[in-house]
Amino acid sequence: MEILGLDHINIRTPDLESARRFYCQVLGLEDGFRPPFPAPGAWLYAGGRPVVHLVETDRPEDTPTGRFNHVAFAATGFHETLAALDANAIAYRVAEVPGSPVRQIFVTDPDGITVELNFASET
Repeated sequence: MEILGLDHINIRTPDLESARRFYCQVLGLEDGFRPPFPAPGAWLYAGGRPVVHLVETDRPEDTPTGRFNHVAFAATGFHETLAALDANAIAYRVAEVPGSPVRQIFVTDPDGITVELNFASET
């Protein structure tokens, strides 16, 4: 596997509109397209890329990492990554982004932080 760079951060918030206003009006990010996930949220863009993902929840601190939910990396080598995780007996979850060719692998680091690996258009 090769990490290509930071993809996005995910923040859980009880007040989606306040968070959106802060990141857009104060920091200058732009509200943009978000796939049709079941939970309410927003993707905020910088330079044409969605770098902050907001998810609205009434219990944002209900995870070991609080409101900071996960960090995501763009990566290559989907099958090699699965093989390495299996070889090291590391639990993971595979998902697909709705309406997109992106496949994801989710793992948890030793400190309880979720790491999302995004593989664009790999079969």
